[in-house]
Amino acid sequence: MTGAAGGRPAARVNVLRRLAERGLRPDTALGQHFLVDENLADLAIRRAGVTPADVVLEIGAGPGVLTAALARAAATVHAVEIDRRLEDLLDEAISGAGDVRVHWGDAMQMAWEELDPAPTLMVANLPYNIATPAVVESTWRLPSLRAWCVMTQREVADRWEAAPGGRLYGVPSVLLALAAAPSFRRNVGRDVFAPPPRVDSALVAMTRTAPGASEPVRAVVRAAFAQRRKTLVNALGSAGWDKDRVRAACAAAGVDPGARAEHLAPAQFPALAGNL
Repeated sequence: MTGAAGGRPAARVNVLRRLAERGLRPDTALGQHFLVDENLADLAIRRAGVTPADVVLEIGAGPGVLTAALARAAATVHAVEIDRRLEDLLDEAISGAGDVRVHWGDAMQMAWEELDPAPTLMVANLPYNIATPAVVESTWRLPSLRAWCVMTQREVADRWEAAPGGRLYGVPSVLLALAAAPSFRRNVGRDVFAPPPRVDSALVAMTRTAPGASEPVRAVVRAAFAQRRKTLVNALGSAGWDKDRVRAACAAAGVDPGARAEHLAPAQFPALAGNL
């Protein structure tokens, strides 16, 4: 495929034709909006920094447009797909493409930690309904990951990248900021998918900067944001911490116990958790 203008329609027609030949239609209940722009797939691979030595985790392989491109660029691809109806299409797409290991099932129920070889990158057109938990949990469940380049809803990407003080700033913003830094973003239209979704999307790349947040830090972050309108001392008190202990921990961390979670910088949460 060459130009984007001529390439996208051709790829969409090809994907839809292959589905129709098997009497299949995308299941939007599973978040199936298949990526059909091969130029965008190539961009994701470049921005992720895929090398011939990398092991890539792709969640939501679908009919294999991105999977086949990844297989040509990486050493190994772990392709996860929940819909067994797509088995023939995926097999056809990756035939002779390289070392692709297809894992059938719900990605969020898989033991990612047992994947062998361990993934070094996540590159995926993520199903909308699991995009945030998949990326956020991978920061600590897969310490081997050094970078991510994923497609998600534009609003979800905004939440991932939100800064303190904003209405979109929350648990995902903090936990991702503690483990990774944004390195690239491109908003994309609806025409790069089949079928087109009802929302706009974004291709987002991140590079690991630190290990994923520990369980104590995650617990404090979630409790602090569980009741956004409450002060830290009241929110954490409601979650079971002794309020005097919370006040002392805030003082030791240089945090105002009367502040709300949305006003804390990501780096302040580990300090607070450590003192608790």
